[in-house]
Amino acid sequence: MILIALGANLPSAKGTPKETLRAALASLGARGITVERQSGFYQSAAWPNPTDPSFINAVASVRTKLPPSELLRVLHEIEAEFGRQPGPRNAPRTLDLDIIDYEGRIAPGDPELPHPRMGTRAFVLVPLQEIAPDWRHPISGRTVTELIADLAPATITPAAD
Repeated sequence: MILIALGANLPSAKGTPKETLRAALASLGARGITVERQSGFYQSAAWPNPTDPSFINAVASVRTKLPPSELLRVLHEIEAEFGRQPGPRNAPRTLDLDIIDYEGRIAPGDPELPHPRMGTRAFVLVPLQEIAPDWRHPISGRTVTELIADLAPATITPAAD
């Protein structure tokens, strides 16, 4: 299973953050990356500055023949097409696409697999649990449910339509 996290908290040329995520999912398909499952959209507070606009997040399970480094290159291309500008880490953005797991691989480098911070992020784990409730972290072996239980309470809610 290959898992991609999607997030946005600024509008793009495609519209609102939710419309941007929908268009980004379609853009994956146009590049030969098949979306097999996708979570609903979730809203979460921006971090580290909660006064920034809230994020809309989702997780998708995809199928592709691209190796991780090539998949990451394609994700960065899509981010740029949607107006993502280089900037400080955790800054507001039009689109963020991350590989969070690639068939359970454990690898250093670019990309680091699994994503090094995914196990502590409710905005990734909650939508992940929706589409892959039996998923286990490749390094710790812990289930997505166990990882969520370890987190401090966070406000992750289904995004209104």
